[in-house]
Amino acid sequence: MFSSSASVPYWRLSSFYFFYFALVGAWMPFWPLYLQDSGFNPADIGYLAGILMATKIVAPNIWSWLADKTGQRMTIIRSGCLIALVIFLGLFWNLDSFWWMAIIVAGYSFFWNAVLAQFEVVTLSHLGTRYQRYGQIRVWGSIGFIIAVTLLGYSFDVISIVWLPWVVVFLLLGIWLSSLTVNEKHDWQTHQRERRSLKGVIKQPAVIAFFVACFLLQVSHGPYYTFFSVYLEDYGYSRTVTGLLWSLGVVAEVFVFIVMYKLLQRFSLRQIMFTSLIFSVIRWLLLGFYVDNWLIVVIAQILHAASFGSYHAFAVEMVRRFFNGGLEGQGMAMYSSLSFGAGGAVGAVLSGWVWEINPTITFVAAALACVLATIISYWVTE
Repeated sequence: MFSSSASVPYWRLSSFYFFYFALVGAWMPFWPLYLQDSGFNPADIGYLAGILMATKIVAPNIWSWLADKTGQRMTIIRSGCLIALVIFLGLFWNLDSFWWMAIIVAGYSFFWNAVLAQFEVVTLSHLGTRYQRYGQIRVWGSIGFIIAVTLLGYSFDVISIVWLPWVVVFLLLGIWLSSLTVNEKHDWQTHQRERRSLKGVIKQPAVIAFFVACFLLQVSHGPYYTFFSVYLEDYGYSRTVTGLLWSLGVVAEVFVFIVMYKLLQRFSLRQIMFTSLIFSVIRWLLLGFYVDNWLIVVIAQILHAASFGSYHAFAVEMVRRFFNGGLEGQGMAMYSSLSFGAGGAVGAVLSGWVWEINPTITFVAAALACVLATIISYWVTE
């Protein structure tokens, strides 16, 4: 899968992605079900999801600034992983209080959400000129997600979902231990170049359009990330099937990551971007109107390859192009905070409000957000 090279710690980098996204696979599909099982209403679930996403707005930028200032990116990543684990253990003090839950989720996610953007920089630093091979390392995150969501989907049909917080603790421990194995490396070999002006980069119309499009795409994911498992359960799908459907989406994502370097050679970034967004519109409409048809839900899940897989690979490449010359860490942090952070938070909260009115309307609104993103993307790249 990957050419051997002593300078690229392939398996050590991959193990971090594996545990990090295994945690995402435990959290995203099953945390809303855990909260529902614990007596929280849809608005509460939306707020708690929004809190987790909102920390991505601030945390990546703070940690990026600190990493650029100190040059100790891996030390900061390791510290963030450990502190996230310690804070999350506080959840067991009071599992039933909304406000205590909100405090713990905010504190734990502030550190957990901060580390991924910085680790992306570390990964690309190790790859150097072989940046097109990024997908073949990142794919192990998708594999971790698939394993976690499949095993837990089956398990929570057999045992109580009250065990979910302990699964989260185990995976946080795995993230921290894997971070201890990765060495520091200077950012993409730009440390000897003259640093560019961040303000000058973000003022470019193409960069503004890029971030707005990323924001809107993540807003559109709000109903999916927050309520997809609840949605399926309401229509009679078992938790085993729910886990398999989540994993199917990521299997499709895995395929994209494996072949992405070939797609980048064959198609333009503009083609990849527009195709991803158009398929995203189709995906949300299918889920909104045909959730009772399992075959169409399967097709919608396969389209995760576009709504996340190919678009994320496109976005990472755009960050690499826009924020070169020593700005890579800040660029990746901005991408994370404005898309997964601000976009994810707005999408989660809005979907929590609209969900109680009508789930179908929520997914139609998600599709409209993607349509707007598609229009704005015209100014992103030639």
